[in-house]
Amino acid sequence: MLTPGTTPLRESTAPAPQLSIVTSVYRSEQFIPRFIDEMVAAIGEAGIERYELVFVNDGSPDESLQHLIHARGANASIKIVDLSRNFGHHKAVMAGLAHARGHLLFIIDCDLEVRPGVLPHFLETLRGTGADVVYGIQARRKGAWVERVGGAVFWRLFNRLSDTKVPANVLSERLMTRRYVDALLSLGDRNVFLGGMMYWSGFRQVAVVVEKTQRENASTYSLRKRFALLMEAVTSFSTVPLKMVLAGGLGITLCAGVAGIALVIRKLLHPEAVLTGFTSLMLVIIGMSGIIITVLGVIGLYISRIYTQTQNRPLFIVREFHD
Repeated sequence: MLTPGTTPLRESTAPAPQLSIVTSVYRSEQFIPRFIDEMVAAIGEAGIERYELVFVNDGSPDESLQHLIHARGANASIKIVDLSRNFGHHKAVMAGLAHARGHLLFIIDCDLEVRPGVLPHFLETLRGTGADVVYGIQARRKGAWVERVGGAVFWRLFNRLSDTKVPANVLSERLMTRRYVDALLSLGDRNVFLGGMMYWSGFRQVAVVVEKTQRENASTYSLRKRFALLMEAVTSFSTVPLKMVLAGGLGITLCAGVAGIALVIRKLLHPEAVLTGFTSLMLVIIGMSGIIITVLGVIGLYISRIYTQTQNRPLFIVREFHD
């Protein structure tokens, strides 16, 4: 299978690993040594002999890549997918999945908010249930009040506006079978929102409760990025905003028609009546202008998604693959 990027996967005569760990790297230099140590220990505890650690350098501006290259000298199981620039977390994960060769694949963030020691529990659950996916959820969303409320609002809005339902406290961490990952990679979406894509793909998916701690330094997900992700998610998996715009337009048209008929009847019954109200008229004009601009904006979002999809550009470009 070819990657959704520009570089074909390199064929290998070596046996496929039992497990591939996939993680994206962005401003993560302080976490990399501890993450590798804890991940290798968790893999050993799980009894996995053949494994690979697939790190995707998502255009990280710090020394993360140099740390990874140095670590690879001591552990040949480390693979590095070095992207040509920052493409975003979701596309970086897709790059890692496309380059991973394992029979099972485990996505985990390397910032240690979720400790690698959860791996054995994920493996045990997968084997015990026969599921294709075991994903982590939080019993209670962590972080400050703004982060907790913002996350809850994000998923509530997405689930209300989309036919694809996603658990409200879902985490990035998930263990997947090869057939599920192959199906995920075959979707061909250029507007990538992994949360929706992973549940839209189907298969049997089982949740496990995972403890998530607070990141040591500030999160790289700003409020602006969260809002942009919400727009990406909703417009990629829902046509409800378009239906709401249509319903709103029909409602306004109906109200305007009723008001127009009422004014005509009034004029016929009372010819001497003078229709005045410059202020009211201007408010109506301004209000209608705002509605028209909003409608055009919503339509524009969907047109931009069509434009991106038809461009057929790769999701990511790999500058170098350290295999």
